[in-house]
Amino acid sequence: MITRKLAGKTALITGASKGLGRAMALALAEAGTRLALVSRNLEMLNETAAAARQLGADAAVFQTDVTDEAQVLRLEKAVAGKFGKVQILINNAGMNLRKPVTDFNLVEWRQVMDTNLNSAFLMCRSFIPQMRGQGYGRILNLTSIMSHVALPGRTAYAATKAGLLGFTRALALELALEKITVNGISPGPVATEMNAPLIQDPELNQQFISKIPLGRWGKVEEIGHLAVYLCSEDAGFITGTDILIDGGWTAQ
Repeated sequence: MITRKLAGKTALITGASKGLGRAMALALAEAGTRLALVSRNLEMLNETAAAARQLGADAAVFQTDVTDEAQVLRLEKAVAGKFGKVQILINNAGMNLRKPVTDFNLVEWRQVMDTNLNSAFLMCRSFIPQMRGQGYGRILNLTSIMSHVALPGRTAYAATKAGLLGFTRALALELALEKITVNGISPGPVATEMNAPLIQDPELNQQFISKIPLGRWGKVEEIGHLAVYLCSEDAGFITGTDILIDGGWTAQ
């Protein structure tokens, strides 16, 4: 059970309707935060909010495409109207298209870039100004082990995640004097909806398991617990880095 160490804080999470976003939302709910939950999928977003409210959180949903500049600007005003200033921003929205680089068309390539990288820029540009001057702030960017290593068919995804890691490091230096920390979380193979095609294929599943020293897929709850720690005062001296949570994958 997570203690309510983040009581009084407001957290905004993109991609909060499922997977890691939902897991982090519920972990932060247990830690006492108010939640601004953002996604394009309103039905699933409402399900996340209902689960968070059962944990005692004040949770509001904001249906938004975070790749759209105008929608992000509207989101900024809507969240301020509901909660005032945010203290925690988690850029989790992401997508992956698995195919050889020569099979991509430009629309698909830009879609991955917009979702995984450009959305983090738009969200930070909108919400950092209100995070300043509070003496505390946390920005978490969901990077990936693909920020550090790669696999065939992951050119677009790996490019965006490596770019997001560079963005994280530079932004941490920009905001250090504001006492706003900026860190990445790099999950390895975690049992999310995005990885369902791999998990459900017995051969591919075994190939992945064989590469994980701990011999299993990660649990979404483990990412949630890490997010709570990085948002806490206990992690106040951690910034500009990236936490690998990958069962030992990248240690090999």
